[in-house]
Amino acid sequence: MAESAITPVTEWPDWHANPNGGDPFTQDLNAPYDKGDLCWLLVCTALCWQITPAIGFLYAGMHRKKAALTMVLQSLFCACACGIQFWIYGYSLYQARTTNPILGDLSLAVFRNVLAQPSMANSDVPDILYAAFGFTFVSATAMILAGAMLERGRLLPSMLFLLCWTTFVYYFIAYWEWNPSGWLYKLGVYDFAGSGPVHIASGFGALAWSMMLGPRVVDSDAGGRKKFAHHKPHSPLLMCLGTAFIWFGWFAFNGASTANLSLRSIYVVVNTNLAGCGGGVGWVLIDYLYKKKFSLIGFCSGIIAGLVGITPAAGYVPVYVASLIGFLTSTCCYYAVKYKHILSVDDGLDIFALHGVGGFVGDILTGIFADNFVPALDGVSGNSYAGGWWNGNFRQLGLQLAGATTAAAWSFVVSCILLFIINRIPGLHLRASEDSEIRGLDIKYLEDVDEEAFYMSDCILHGRTPPRCSGSLKAPSPVTEPISVDGTEKKD
Repeated sequence: MAESAITPVTEWPDWHANPNGGDPFTQDLNAPYDKGDLCWLLVCTALCWQITPAIGFLYAGMHRKKAALTMVLQSLFCACACGIQFWIYGYSLYQARTTNPILGDLSLAVFRNVLAQPSMANSDVPDILYAAFGFTFVSATAMILAGAMLERGRLLPSMLFLLCWTTFVYYFIAYWEWNPSGWLYKLGVYDFAGSGPVHIASGFGALAWSMMLGPRVVDSDAGGRKKFAHHKPHSPLLMCLGTAFIWFGWFAFNGASTANLSLRSIYVVVNTNLAGCGGGVGWVLIDYLYKKKFSLIGFCSGIIAGLVGITPAAGYVPVYVASLIGFLTSTCCYYAVKYKHILSVDDGLDIFALHGVGGFVGDILTGIFADNFVPALDGVSGNSYAGGWWNGNFRQLGLQLAGATTAAAWSFVVSCILLFIINRIPGLHLRASEDSEIRGLDIKYLEDVDEEAFYMSDCILHGRTPPRCSGSLKAPSPVTEPISVDGTEKKD
């Protein structure tokens, strides 16, 4: 059988005529694309994926030991289940080539018709590559939100809620802001890498979830109960490693949002790094003014706040304001954490303060500092962006406020509705029992945890005898013999 000649594609057909872009048996569908653009986005996809487990490590380190592994499990769930959901219908809901301003259809379901045609984000990369990159966003967003179940949420209802939330919150807002037919996109809102669908939505969703769950209940030393207990991270090292990997992944998260490899991509990476630096330094300095001590959790919180603040702005603002954006966002988030008790909501991981407030502040600062020359660095946008106050476009700040408020309101209201409905379904009540909460979600849900060893190590480390510890187990002496992990004296 004679081989057919392979000819390079020189012009893409209309999408509706041939959504896949051509015939791979007779045409070279790779020809129009630059290999550097493809490589950049593909590598960034892999780097961006690890943000989801990194958030799990961060949350696990910030939790008490008895619920830490549940967060790692939740991160794996988000990576797997949200990936399947994204493939089945998620990508189609926000990237379908529809004309309505609210939501896409199922024309791209299970990645049907997703192959070589240029993506709507940038004609420099194909649909299939942009779809792969987009998956990492939704899984990371779901994991940011998952921390709101903090030590007291039941696992199965939380998983159901996360999948419903991404369907009715994330994909709606993503369509509004990133699809050319979306109403916020047409309005002219600037959101470079996802302040609205990622940070503001997850932050206000976490606020709703924390409110619906109510405060944690923990053992008090007197044997009674006390609420709103504040605990230091059980593993500062794990918390710092999680933050480091998030920062590392955020270079890809923001950098590849140009959807090509260009000067703008490099500019975005520089902005991202400077904002993280400004945020980390800002938080620690303010914290030191109050406490006269440095704080690892303060450094981690400040870095994340800076990264949140630069997310909508990274591809729009000059490099000389990036660290200022990080510093200002971190400052606002710091005081949101400091006075969060006013809301009487037990958001122990400060998801609302860091992502909800931080994303809102980042949107506002984007409207102020956006400069029209920065988007043009991608070699595609030209003069299509008017900039912000920097260029005398004072209207942009109002548009940014409208976009941020829309994302916040939609996420909070829809989250409350979803949580209310799920909580009323038999067997899916949101809150864990008091016994499960006090014993720990890890023991409740994970077979990997040895309950007896867990309580024995807890007794030894804290020098006390909780009710579930062996009555013969004594607290270690504060002065003399070292104690081994099995509770016996260790001889020199």
